[in-house]
Amino acid sequence: GQKIHPVGIRVGIIRDWSSRWFARKKNFGDLLVEDAKIRKFIQSRYNDFSKRNAVTRYAAISKVEIERYGNELKVFIYTARPGLIIGRKGSKIETLKAELYRLTDKKVSVDTVEVAKIELNGQLVAENIAEQLSKRMSFRRVLKKAAEQTMMAGAKGVKILLAGRLGGAEMARREKKLLGSVPLQTLTADVDYGLSLGECSPAKRWEGRNRAGSAGLNRPLPPAPSAQARARIDKWPEKNNETSADRRDPRKRPHGPADGLESARLAAT
Repeated sequence: GQKIHPVGIRVGIIRDWSSRWFARKKNFGDLLVEDAKIRKFIQSRYNDFSKRNAVTRYAAISKVEIERYGNELKVFIYTARPGLIIGRKGSKIETLKAELYRLTDKKVSVDTVEVAKIELNGQLVAENIAEQLSKRMSFRRVLKKAAEQTMMAGAKGVKILLAGRLGGAEMARREKKLLGSVPLQTLTADVDYGLSLGECSPAKRWEGRNRAGSAGLNRPLPPAPSAQARARIDKWPEKNNETSADRRDPRKRPHGPADGLESARLAAT
């Protein structure tokens, strides 16, 4: 069936907009693209677990809200680790403000909002599952553990859907885990949603290459035919009325080295 975003359908009922500002028609598109650039910059810097290193650590950012007042910007970052964004004595957040100022050419103020329970945030749960799948953990164990932790944190229901080449299988499939109740059509129900992609490297890598150049099994190539065999192929008689049974009959083939050995063996007996 046709699915709609569980958060988008509840905007104006129990959810608020993630971007709160008004603009004229000629400026609306530019401001909307600017919001997307701000979110992409923050997510790529603090929330990309595939490029995690000692310098940039995973800050567990669930969402970014933006407010505009004239020529000023106010950014709210919802994160489970606000200390990684603020830094010691606010040094990192001042650097972030300067970078956002260079990106938007506007005065920017940044506030962090701590996410109390990661297990009740749909986006953070999805990113946690994707990270574990990227590390080649068993998808059934990850699925069961994530659903049980969410229920133990106080959720009334949880539904998790995995899709792709699960377990390194050649054919993609889907696995679903449902606990409790998730009333998607009840607009007054507080339903959260998150989506995350996990990149996995191939489990097998073939070392050999066949003649066509594509990846294949590492087995030796067949030897090239000898000059005598090529001569036999070139001298193969062409008959218009020759059938497949005639071609399989050894008595109707042209004489060659193998036929000579067979006749000598018969003469010896």
